[in-house]
Amino acid sequence: MGTCGALAVFTSFSLHWPTWVMFIAWVSYYLFGRSLKTAAISLVQIASGIIMGIIMQSSAMGLSGLIGPLGFPVMVFILIGSLAYISKVKLLSNIPAWFIGLIIFFGVHPVIEPVAIIEIFIPIVAGFMFAFLNDNAVSLASRLSGNLN
Repeated sequence: MGTCGALAVFTSFSLHWPTWVMFIAWVSYYLFGRSLKTAAISLVQIASGIIMGIIMQSSAMGLSGLIGPLGFPVMVFILIGSLAYISKVKLLSNIPAWFIGLIIFFGVHPVIEPVAIIEIFIPIVAGFMFAFLNDNAVSLASRLSGNLN
């Protein structure tokens, strides 16, 4: 586990990724199912949360011109409230993953431009991959050590 963690941190520092984003994706792998399939589904939902954050911020800026500082809370109310309905769709049902996407978006606070948004996904995908590699390496080591006993 330490080797994967050290390699992940070295990689994120070297490539100037927000390391905390990578580790949030890493923990998401473990929280949401520990397989490539569940990681892919979680990635869709985290991406949906990021998209919701983009819509929330963009809409709030426009709405703030009309209703002042209430623009952002109104957009939060509308969009977070919509999750009660959106979560009825099986592929989009993981509300914690949506909030992880929102946390990442508002934590990174990128410029709302395509390249900046796409760049957020690099450490997210890397975090899922490091978690997958780590999980499989630990499982393999466990099986090998069990065969030695």
